[in-house]
Amino acid sequence: MKIYSDIYKNELLEQVIPFWEKYSIDRECGGYFTCLDRQGNVFDQDKFMWLQGRQVWMFSFLYQHCEQKQEWLDIALHGAAFMEQYGRDAEGNWYFSLNREGKPLVQPYNIFSDCFATMGFSALYKATGNTTYSAIAKQTFEQILKRRTDTKGVYNKIYPGTRDLRNFSLPMILSNLALEMEELLDKQVVEQLLDEIIHEVMEVFYNEERGIIFENVNPDGSFSNSFEGRLLNPGHTLEAMWFIMDLAVRKGDRSLIDKALEIALKALEYGWDKEYEGIFYFLDSEGHPPQQLEWDQKLWWVHLEALVCMAKAWKLTGDERAKAWFVKLHDYSWEKFRDAEYGEWYGYLNRRGEVLLPLKGGKWKGCFHAPRALWQIHQTLA
Repeated sequence: MKIYSDIYKNELLEQVIPFWEKYSIDRECGGYFTCLDRQGNVFDQDKFMWLQGRQVWMFSFLYQHCEQKQEWLDIALHGAAFMEQYGRDAEGNWYFSLNREGKPLVQPYNIFSDCFATMGFSALYKATGNTTYSAIAKQTFEQILKRRTDTKGVYNKIYPGTRDLRNFSLPMILSNLALEMEELLDKQVVEQLLDEIIHEVMEVFYNEERGIIFENVNPDGSFSNSFEGRLLNPGHTLEAMWFIMDLAVRKGDRSLIDKALEIALKALEYGWDKEYEGIFYFLDSEGHPPQQLEWDQKLWWVHLEALVCMAKAWKLTGDERAKAWFVKLHDYSWEKFRDAEYGEWYGYLNRRGEVLLPLKGGKWKGCFHAPRALWQIHQTLA
């Protein structure tokens, strides 16, 4: 398995990061372009705060953990300056999107803008020691915790009291964000938060009888027989399980690692397209037609997070099932998603594994999942 380590590192440093270095920096107005076509041309100039924060994190992280290249730190500082100047409303909530010059386009309805601003500024603080960045990270993180039970606030379009479902996305992200923020927070606060997150992911959203994680559950954790309640997202489960494995290592809990592995293997089993290969984007737990019309697409981040999960599972347990799945996922992903000619990876394939959109970045795809996964796999298998 070690042979894969160099393959993934080379892909990161020779194909993926150079793409974003060359094409994404807005030298005129600040921040990053993320809407990039196959050749790196900008096809839309809007800037999405959650993708801006992710790119600040990525280059800060690389500066810290890969090599202290001044160019990488400068790119992180460049994006952070734009975010700090334009990214928040008067209450400190992060907008969803701005125009190129930094004027707000979409209100701060999406808590993931806050999550990745926290992640980006926390990493930049670690890279620079500048307490301005740690203050922004801590302030935003505190606001996230206050909004945990009502993430959209005044922007919530759901009628209250009829079907108040709990969503898996925030606990999943917090299971990673809590470790990112660990050195900025009080130790007791961190320990309590980690226990709460592990419980929520592994006891509330995980249905032990079915062996699956639901995207939405009733407030008491029970099953909701509705479009939202039946929704399965194998990619979210697989990403969450490597987060949980990291938390289990941090806590020295081998049984938690083993449980995460079994959940991940189950997600691959039900999520894998037996006819055309690849992992489905969405599924209905009862086998009904999914509400999402893109349910059968094959997405880059789903497969990359699955690769990270299986790499970590193999390293931590030596389980041959994890190794076999890693090789299977590697062969599919490198054949279908990788663009050897222009760099970076395609994001969206149809069910048959054909490129659906040749873009390399957009409103939902930026400089994050591909480079983070490539680095994680390189480090894990080294």
